[in-house]
Amino acid sequence: MNIFRAWCAIAVLAMAGVATAQERPYTEGPVTIVTSVKIMDGQYENYMKFLANTWRRTMEASKEAGYVQDYHVFNASPRRLDDADLYLVATYPNMAAFDGMTERMDPIMAKVTKMNIGQREEASGKRTVMRTILGDEMLREVIFK
Repeated sequence: MNIFRAWCAIAVLAMAGVATAQERPYTEGPVTIVTSVKIMDGQYENYMKFLANTWRRTMEASKEAGYVQDYHVFNASPRRLDDADLYLVATYPNMAAFDGMTERMDPIMAKVTKMNIGQREEASGKRTVMRTILGDEMLREVIFK
């Protein structure tokens, strides 16, 4: 009986070794942040001017610095009144890209906007008449091998 248990234990350990030795069929890829935006009635053109100017210049500078891989703006057709009208999408190389992001972005923001942190916060608050940020979603690409 002890020999049978020993063989069973060996078989289980052998199978566990095979299972852990298998390689995953994918790697973890870039990280995309999708910001959902609800634009206030009559403010679409005003908000698009902000995006085309300050936001785009910030994203371009971030891309040149290697912090952002790519960015996009997508119009949406909301199904409900509280759905987003617009999505701001930015793709980052990996999760590590977010470590120290605030400290790296501050000089870019100061250069692009010509404002200090307090002035930028105030300007962001004033944009609430144009839009409401409904939230952010983080997505990570899965790349199959």
